[in-house]
Amino acid sequence: MTDTTTATTTATPLKAVLGAKTAKALADHLDLHTAGDLIYHFPRRYDERGEHTDLRELQVGEQVTILAQVKSRTVRPMRQRRGTMLEITIGDGSGATLTCTFFNQAWRERELTTGRWGLFAGKVTDFRGKRQLNGPAYQLLKADATQDEAAEEIEEFAGALIPVYPAAAAVPTWTIAKCVRTVLDTFEPPADPLPGTVRAKRNLVGIGTALREIHRPSSQEELYKAKYRLKWDEAFAVQLTLVQRKARSAQAPGRARPRRDAGILAAFDAALPYELTEGQARVGEEIAADLARAHPMHRLLQGEVGSGKTLVAVRAMLQVVDAGGQAALLAPTEVLATQHHRSIGAQLGALGRAGKLDGDPAGTQLTLITGSLGAAARRAALAKVADGTAGIVVGTHALLYEGVDFKDLGLVVVDEQHRFGVEQRDALRAKAAQPPHVLVMTATPIPRTVAMTVYGDLETSTLSQLPRGRSPIASHVVPPERPAFLDRAWVRVREEVKAGHQAYVVCPRIGDADGSEDDGEPPGDNESTRRPPLAVLDVAPILEEGPLRGLRIGILHGRLPAEEKDAVMRRFAEGQLDVLVATTVIEVGVDVPNSTVMIIMDADRFGVSQLHQLRGRVGRGAAPGICLLVTEAMEGTPARDRLDAVASTTDGFKLAELDLEQRREGDVLGASQSGKHSHLRLLSLLRDSKLITEARAEAGELVSDDPTLRRYPALAASVAALVDEERAEYLEKG
Repeated sequence: MTDTTTATTTATPLKAVLGAKTAKALADHLDLHTAGDLIYHFPRRYDERGEHTDLRELQVGEQVTILAQVKSRTVRPMRQRRGTMLEITIGDGSGATLTCTFFNQAWRERELTTGRWGLFAGKVTDFRGKRQLNGPAYQLLKADATQDEAAEEIEEFAGALIPVYPAAAAVPTWTIAKCVRTVLDTFEPPADPLPGTVRAKRNLVGIGTALREIHRPSSQEELYKAKYRLKWDEAFAVQLTLVQRKARSAQAPGRARPRRDAGILAAFDAALPYELTEGQARVGEEIAADLARAHPMHRLLQGEVGSGKTLVAVRAMLQVVDAGGQAALLAPTEVLATQHHRSIGAQLGALGRAGKLDGDPAGTQLTLITGSLGAAARRAALAKVADGTAGIVVGTHALLYEGVDFKDLGLVVVDEQHRFGVEQRDALRAKAAQPPHVLVMTATPIPRTVAMTVYGDLETSTLSQLPRGRSPIASHVVPPERPAFLDRAWVRVREEVKAGHQAYVVCPRIGDADGSEDDGEPPGDNESTRRPPLAVLDVAPILEEGPLRGLRIGILHGRLPAEEKDAVMRRFAEGQLDVLVATTVIEVGVDVPNSTVMIIMDADRFGVSQLHQLRGRVGRGAAPGICLLVTEAMEGTPARDRLDAVASTTDGFKLAELDLEQRREGDVLGASQSGKHSHLRLLSLLRDSKLITEARAEAGELVSDDPTLRRYPALAASVAALVDEERAEYLEKG
């Protein structure tokens, strides 16, 4: 260790404070390199001696640290392997227990005596319905300690409140706590970046106080104040970034694409066989007004499954074509791109076939560009894009490649934007001489605070009405305790097919040779007895030979060649197949109005939003749809509760809130795309909506007064640290 009288700043390397060995462990296992990294590695929760973690809340697969007491212990020889297994049962005072297993470590029985309290850390696994920790790391409190003595020992972990940190097997939470204490002993906090007026107005504690209290809270009240201040910093940094970018984009030069009174759009609207919904008309006017301005539109169009977003996008594209420009629709998969090309072609009719014998000369041409196009077809399509003959271009990421040159790209429509990387979206926008208008579409409803935090630099339009003629979808859970329900599900498929309809069967996996066998012992590290997810290639032949024998069954998954995928989808759309056994490749955009029933196998392996998206593939015509969620999840488990919630409502916005509760909220800032830590460490987009709204208001006032934060250099530096440039680009391009 070095001289501890030297002040430690956020930039100080951990090696200088903790020594080389400890610093290397923190760097290798937790990606923590400086004192600032460690100080901003906040506890995920706090344990108290008298307020124990409820073991019933622990989730399989979760890395946990719990304060618990040894209740019982046994040592026995393993049946299928050589050696012995020590099994201890621990409890936390709530009545719930957890099993800890140690293989060939019988000597631990001497210290893990009944009645001992300790901190136990490890990954929760499941063995035959019983949750356990395999070989957990642990630190025991003093044996036979009085309550006062135990409190003194717990004091080592920050007084009455014990911080429990996000940890790794090689660096448990108590090691992190000791490292934090060492750093705090000489830590000199940075200059407070928040303007004093904001701190006073919002009653926020100073940054130094907040950083100390978050790690070594003197009371629950002081901990709350510390968390609130640090949450504010996160929300304010993000909102400042978004408000600045929104202000800049509002001033950026673009090309106006105003609506024409007697153009292709007018002819298209006149030929529509139905009226626009009130929502489609309203959103259409918002987009039309944006396109008519000489600044690039940045708008998010979100809507329920089947709410008619594509029609809104087509009308926007036609307005741009009328104004002499081109529009590109970027879809995440070839299946979806081909589907869009087919459905938009059907909507446009002769207006999309200008220059052909059966085309309307006053129309335009619709072109598809995907990676699987043959050389001759590709050359022809590229020529139409380059000379402007193709007014509307639909494609996958193949649109981004060199050699795809637009004559005058005026509008980029991105479908299901969350499936595209930042660089891909940016590459398409760069194909325009001036920044084009951008319309981002998503069928995943977005809670208000997520929209404010991720898409805060975009204007937002929402479609919630279903078009006339769309049928309701009934959803039901097919549970393991009612095996007859699954038999009835296959009968229902046969009934629907007999009535002239079609069905989907969705599986979570394509299929391969993986598998695991139960040898009669609990799994060791990295083992699991849970069977692999059901696979398309396994389920399809079982259905063909069993409950769906005699029906025409097709298979669709991501590993099929593009031509084969398109052929299967086309056969299904044309009614040549009764049942399509598929992966989530059908999740978005696939539109076969004759499909009325969907059976989702291993439904508990899918997320809430994904289930909602999948079931949106049925009930797209006049006949009602039904979605059956098949699961092995037992009643009362979190997985089952999730499925029951999905079955109980078709309100995508309610389900989006549920989905947000269950996801790592930090991922919304693109951490999964950048491969870096997310910087939303404390902020909850669900629980902190009021704080986020207030931060947005303060950010708006500050930026309107000082757009570049020139008068607040410390704040500008703090924003840059919390929302680094890569993440800021993600926010802008999202």
